[in-house]
Amino acid sequence: MAKESTKTIAQNKKAHHDYFVIESFETGIELCGTEVKSLREGRVNLKDSWCTIDDGELWVKGMHISPYEQGNIFNRDPMRVRRLLMHKREIMRLYGTVKQEGYSLIPLSLYFKGSKVKLQLGLCKGKKLYDKRADMAEKAAKRDIERAIKEKNR
Repeated sequence: MAKESTKTIAQNKKAHHDYFVIESFETGIELCGTEVKSLREGRVNLKDSWCTIDDGELWVKGMHISPYEQGNIFNRDPMRVRRLLMHKREIMRLYGTVKQEGYSLIPLSLYFKGSKVKLQLGLCKGKKLYDKRADMAEKAAKRDIERAIKEKNR
C-alpha cells in the first residue's frame, strides 16, 4: 500500500509564539471548490484564526482564504466560518477540556494529505509575557551556540 503524501499549505507560526501546544489533532475541513483552488496556490492566512464548538460542531473562525482569481461568481466570502470535521466523541472531549480548564483551540497548520485538505488543530494554553521572553532567550542562546560551533569548525 502506497504512503499518502502530505504537502504543507500554511503554518501558524504565531500560535507557537503565543501558546503552549498541549495536544494536536488532525481534522478535515469543509470547503467549496474555488477555496480548494485558492489553497493550491497557497493563498491562505491562519495568523488570527481560532476554533469554537457550537451545538456539538467544530468551527474555524478568522481564517482568510483569498478569492480564486478565475472564480468570479463562485467565490465565497474569504473570512466565512468553516466547519471542521471530527468524530463527535472527540469534539465532546475537547469541549469539556476547553470549558473547564481554560484552553483554546488554535489551527496550527493546513496541508494536503493525498487529495484531501486537512487542518492540524492544537489544544493550547496561553503564554504569559515572561514565558515568551524565556523562549526568545533560549532560542537566541541556541543560535549563539550553533554559530560558535560553526566558527570553531572552520
